[in-house]
Amino acid sequence: MPHVITNRVRISRRALLQGLTAAGSPVMVGLPPLVSMFNSHGTAYAAAPAVPAKPIETRFVLWFNGNGIPERYWIPAEEGTDYRMTPCLSPLAQFRRDFHVLSGVDNAAASGQGNGHTNSMSGLMTGTLFTGRGPSGPSVDQVIAAKIGGESRFRSLQIGVAQESFGESMQRNMSWAGYERALPPEMIPHRLFDRLFGQREEGWVNRKRSILDAVQNDASALKKKLPTDDQNRLEEHMSGIRDLERSIAALPEEYRRVDPPDFDGDMKDWPRIAKLQSDLLVQALATRQTRVASYMLTKCQSISRFPWLGYTSARHHDYTHAEGRVSGADGAEGQRVLRDICKWHVEEFAYLVAKLKSIPEGDGSVFDRTALIFVHEHAEANPHKNSGLAMLVAGGVGKMAKGRHTRVTGTAGDVYMTVADEIVGAGIGKFPTATRKINSLLA
Repeated sequence: MPHVITNRVRISRRALLQGLTAAGSPVMVGLPPLVSMFNSHGTAYAAAPAVPAKPIETRFVLWFNGNGIPERYWIPAEEGTDYRMTPCLSPLAQFRRDFHVLSGVDNAAASGQGNGHTNSMSGLMTGTLFTGRGPSGPSVDQVIAAKIGGESRFRSLQIGVAQESFGESMQRNMSWAGYERALPPEMIPHRLFDRLFGQREEGWVNRKRSILDAVQNDASALKKKLPTDDQNRLEEHMSGIRDLERSIAALPEEYRRVDPPDFDGDMKDWPRIAKLQSDLLVQALATRQTRVASYMLTKCQSISRFPWLGYTSARHHDYTHAEGRVSGADGAEGQRVLRDICKWHVEEFAYLVAKLKSIPEGDGSVFDRTALIFVHEHAEANPHKNSGLAMLVAGGVGKMAKGRHTRVTGTAGDVYMTVADEIVGAGIGKFPTATRKINSLLA
């Protein structure tokens, strides 16, 4: 934590910039982690004299991509810290010490009814069997949110990118409150922006005015109380919000809506949307609006096309199976296509990691108090493989072992329970299919 100043006015971690719209509706803009919010060492939130300082909270993000992976291009051949970075994981090369590659994970609840994708998705997210309409219990993010989300403005956030109306509820949702109770991801940046900033009138990104206009007086008053370093952080934070407004406002008109079920184009610029959604997620985490989030880049049994990669002759799911339109998922050409698609998935995950690392918080960054798990509903895509799944566990939380590849013997539930209780500190105690900790994940 640079230039820690001990003799300064301390700011509450719950402080907000507040204002009113012209119609009198409330507007709230969360503050970034300011130096003035922490103790002199940057290790805990500052507190009044004789009041114990509060630890900086941890966060949890579950990241999902549809379909499976080409194992030969995704999973390292070597275990330990000296593994060679695979083509699919190469976008994370600069963050090698910040994540742990797991392989060999078993999706123990993937059996039962379903089309191979739906039952796998149910088992992966909830550890429960697919009922024919949804899972039999809550997803892991909601189990964690029930323990640590209560003091946040949003108990959890569900964020999506590619709309993909194909399939039923199990394909379209990754977060579940309970038995067949889906929590749909918000896929429209305009709506997510308005939700985070408390707007109840016409969205700010549809107007000429900025949301910052409504809180300018509050921001000016706060700046007068802050030392120079925090004034600069506040200015950067507000500039970032304004840049987000401009970027979302610049999206084509059709990006403001969800396409109807019979739409067959699906050619939107998903990388552009993914980065905006990641930016908004980072805003929510950094300003302590939520501690738990799920991020659904593409849907289960994904049917996206990839014009930015040059693959438009078929959809993602078609590329994982031959279906008479592509060369076949097990052939050399099919595997190369899947390699490039999965590499893009990892590029977007790397973007989120970089954004989280860029925001200072106490003696570290927002990334240093965040645990992220990256999953797919299958291992090798073509056979709908439910054993030997690969996962990434990333974050800066001190109890996490990172910078290595480990082949484990355990279930997705074992991974979730280990991360939730031993790394995030959520204290969930149990999770379906979990029977033991994955000790290799712990430092």
